Amino acid sequence: MTASTATTTDARPTTDWKPWVGLAARLILGVTYLVSGAIKATNIPEAQLATRAFKILPYDLANLWGAFMPFAEIIFGLLLVLGLFTRWAAILGSLLMIAFLIGIISAWARGLSINCGCFGGGGEVGVKPNYTWDVLRDVGLLICGAWLVFFPRTKFSLDQKLWG
Repeated sequence: MTASTATTTDARPTTDWKPWVGLAARLILGVTYLVSGAIKATNIPEAQLATRAFKILPYDLANLWGAFMPFAEIIFGLLLVLGLFTRWAAILGSLLMIAFLIGIISAWARGLSINCGCFGGGGEVGVKPNYTWDVLRDVGLLICGAWLVFFPRTKFSLDQKLWG
């Protein structure tokens, strides 16, 4: 065996871990969207109240957004859990997460005492909430979405089954 043969036949096993991280990111973000969307979809007036409490959108637009948003979350969640159109679902889901972060940080900066309504509920509350955990949670979810934008190929996805 020559020196050149030894280097070309180096058979170190390579494991591609990115699709596994993508699977975890897909399921974390997808299940979160499914759960939060399903909870909000069962009580649209409460979702509208939560949206209005941020005092960012005009009243009628906040009501429209509050009625639409739970169903967008459910659609993004389903697409992510199934791994179908993963990159597009991650782009739209990440943009939605950025909007949520802007809303929470804005409410925090303006001294509003509200329940964000992320998992139902919402509206003004008497006790000033600690928004730190809401922000950290949403940043973590945004990281999951960003990962999927850049690395959409994941294990056990319909994208992989349909398009290779």
